[in-house]
Amino acid sequence: MTTVELRDKALQARISTQGGTVLGLWWEKQGERIPLLRGAHSDDADALSSGCYPLIPFGNRVRDNRFVFNGRDYAFEPNTSWDPHYLHGDGWQGEWTVLQQSDRQVELALSHAGKGTPYQYDARQRFTIVDGAFELQMSVTNRGEAPLPFGLGWHPYFPLTSQTVLKAPAARMWSEGPGWLSGEATDIPEDLDFSRPRPLPHRWVNNGFEDWTGEAEISWPEHGTRLRLTADPLFKHAFVFVSDSSFDPGFQRDYFCFEPMSHLANGHNLPDLGGLVPLARGEVLAGGIRLRPEAIT
Repeated sequence: MTTVELRDKALQARISTQGGTVLGLWWEKQGERIPLLRGAHSDDADALSSGCYPLIPFGNRVRDNRFVFNGRDYAFEPNTSWDPHYLHGDGWQGEWTVLQQSDRQVELALSHAGKGTPYQYDARQRFTIVDGAFELQMSVTNRGEAPLPFGLGWHPYFPLTSQTVLKAPAARMWSEGPGWLSGEATDIPEDLDFSRPRPLPHRWVNNGFEDWTGEAEISWPEHGTRLRLTADPLFKHAFVFVSDSSFDPGFQRDYFCFEPMSHLANGHNLPDLGGLVPLARGEVLAGGIRLRPEAIT
């Protein structure tokens, strides 16, 4: 495992090759060090304890760990001890390699041979601090013999305080079914309508949002800080997650997740693949997001 620190005058990020994760992101503002992502407790934290991890070669779950593509049946094996489904791809479980680094940029690489999954791929992530923003770029190349549907995403954990509000307009929401699986498309309920800035509900939330605009704002008024998240057009969807004590007994209501994704959950079993992109051998899918802090005036 290697840890890389990126820094400019006001932004600092820590990146780990273990899972290709962001261990933390901070903004120095008038002498205050403001966390923009949840900070990992240590450099050897796993992805689920980090500030952000990659969703590659796709995110979320596939119903029954099976799908049919081009007339062929494919299956997954569970990749955690606590979830019966293959969860969030496997890039977050691999040891990435540093390809190049400087004071403000690092590029990581991962090759996956397909154990426990039909997917064989090469992945790249590039993290850059530039012009007052933290940029995350990702690409995946299909190295398997057969075409398969691919997707990209990130799983950031944002600090949640008593005053935190989220703005992230979307067209509709997907309900949650048993086993943390995606349910049905539905209208967005009032307490999850983030078309205007709104606090996160004091309850369990685990829902996908379809046709997200690609722009989100997270505000922490007590710190006089707003974080603008912008995504490339590839990322048309997002997931919002708020844990609870029944799922995580140690949950302190101190973080929430807003996950930009190129596709819907369980897209493998949707008629239009839910935004997943079929890639033949050697073809590439790529995209990025940007996190830019600003003072609330």
